Amino acid sequence: MKFLFIVQGEGRGHMTQAIAFSNMLKIHKHELVGVILGKSKRRAIPEFFSKEIQAPVYLVESPNFACDKDEKEILIGRTILQNLTKTSTFRKSLNKIHEIVKEEEPDIILNFYDLLGGIYNGIFRPKAEYWVIGHQYLSYHPDFKFAPAKGLNRFFFKLNTKMTAIGASEKLALSFYELKSTDEITVVPPLLREEVKKLDSTLDDFFLTYIVNCGYGKEILNYAAANPHLKIRAYWDKKDAAETENPLPNLSFHRVHDKSFLRDMADCKGLVSTAGFESICEAIYLKKPVMVIPVKGQYEQACNALDTVHSGAGIASDNFDFSKLENLIQTKPITDNSFQDWVSTWPKTFQQILPETKMTEPDLVLTQSFS
Repeated sequence: MKFLFIVQGEGRGHMTQAIAFSNMLKIHKHELVGVILGKSKRRAIPEFFSKEIQAPVYLVESPNFACDKDEKEILIGRTILQNLTKTSTFRKSLNKIHEIVKEEEPDIILNFYDLLGGIYNGIFRPKAEYWVIGHQYLSYHPDFKFAPAKGLNRFFFKLNTKMTAIGASEKLALSFYELKSTDEITVVPPLLREEVKKLDSTLDDFFLTYIVNCGYGKEILNYAAANPHLKIRAYWDKKDAAETENPLPNLSFHRVHDKSFLRDMADCKGLVSTAGFESICEAIYLKKPVMVIPVKGQYEQACNALDTVHSGAGIASDNFDFSKLENLIQTKPITDNSFQDWVSTWPKTFQQILPETKMTEPDLVLTQSFS
């Protein structure tokens, strides 16, 4: 089968999930014909993505969050207005997506939570099947725990999730833990790349930090200055930042480089991070305690934080007080292997969503089944 990915470029999580899924496609002799990556002026595309995805990457302007002047809090009202002013730009992006789809003729379009993917499928109705994948689709499950919401945040989260999935014949909901699938969604394990699974977890004397919005860098800097005995390595995708900055003897900032990030993940004593799903999963797999700080105004991160606590992986906080995680490390070591066992079921899960009969039947049958 021929797959085409549409990937949201906000943060590194959806990109690393796409890399992991592309590796499974190769193992099972499927073809990834291209990746459409949503971009914005706020963020640089990490170099590791184009290197590791091993397929043509097409960049399109895609809807993105608007932040406050400190580059910390997500402003929903401004986000909506900002994206409404770019309708002509997004129309061009949709046309570009359609040109790529017509040229590549995929059997399945798999969307990693990009809003344009759902809008494209709803308007253009391509012949390809349309699938979606992400932790956000777990919100369709009756056992999903919604975080308390201010104003219309929960409504807009559910609306955005629904719009990304317009016309989807398969909704793959990534989950920290096993849940039964429903008629509407298929619950699947987190998508972790083989590099993560091959890492040897050690214990060095530093905390690892990943922040999706660079404005949180000032909080980390202030905490490190007030606590010189703590060592912190922080990663971000700040567009104009140097590869490495050392503002303090006990603090370094690094542009997102996936191999060094994963090495530091394996060596750190704990992860303090904004509440992105993928980084949390990598930490849990390596048995690193986690403290998550949801990005203000980003409701899905509030839900991720709640799910992190519910899964037993760590704690949530409203600030970068590393001492909270230090206390957790001293009182609650992680010894449970259930997460690793859950992740290891992906080969079986992959066979269930793409049965062997579909993979071995003649191309004519495949063509008929997707027309």
